[in-house]
Amino acid sequence: MGRFEGKVVLVTGGNRNTGLDLVEKFMREGATVYMCGSSEESTARGIAALKSRGLDGFFAQACDISDRSQVDALFDTVERRSGRLDILVNNAANQGIGHGGPLEMDPAKFDEVFGVNVRGGFQVTQAACNRFFMKQESRGVVVFLSSNTAMRAIRGRTAYCASKGAINSMVRALALDLAPLGIRVNCCAPGYINTERWDTLDPAKAARRRLNCPLRHEAMGSDIANVVAFLASGDSANMTGEIVTCDAGCSCQHMPEDVDV
Repeated sequence: MGRFEGKVVLVTGGNRNTGLDLVEKFMREGATVYMCGSSEESTARGIAALKSRGLDGFFAQACDISDRSQVDALFDTVERRSGRLDILVNNAANQGIGHGGPLEMDPAKFDEVFGVNVRGGFQVTQAACNRFFMKQESRGVVVFLSSNTAMRAIRGRTAYCASKGAINSMVRALALDLAPLGIRVNCCAPGYINTERWDTLDPAKAARRRLNCPLRHEAMGSDIANVVAFLASGDSANMTGEIVTCDAGCSCQHMPEDVDV
């Protein structure tokens, strides 16, 4: 029997990259899984990708989590089909790529990133707690996906880095307020993940990136899914408000070895 047998799980952004691995992990361990993409098209692509992995029986619905009405519609579906929710994984993210540096970025683009990453994650969590967790004897667990860029910034991604820092702070604040109610909130903070963006990466650049990793390899989506599953399971029953970094050791070093002179 899997750790999540009989559990109902919602994975936002479960339609691509690491989200696919998260959905697969929970399904392989027995859960009933709901997932969403931000649009009908992206959700359909996610359905096809999951089915190509031999997965079936999951539920998928388009939901832009920055839009409260779409969040409500998604939770209506979960309530109608399952009547409960046990685990929420806040994985959906606006990557904030191509918005320019801090001097030329359109503030509206900054708001878009925060609208998904911070406000979206908050309102999905609020809905999960009010509509399900607080009405169930077994309260529920929330796991956010953050980033090691919340602690060590990368260039040209001001909005993204700031949003991930906000997520880390929000996780701690939510954990503090919700712990007395029996709801745990934790976070996985990845570094490099081998996503579809690596498929077109110049091999020399990929090799240089891996030199930044003391373990010499970026995470696979399954590595992140393993950490998230641990935080969502009873194996971490005495943990809340934690930010667990999974970045091949990037954050433990001062500089990569080829510049650490």
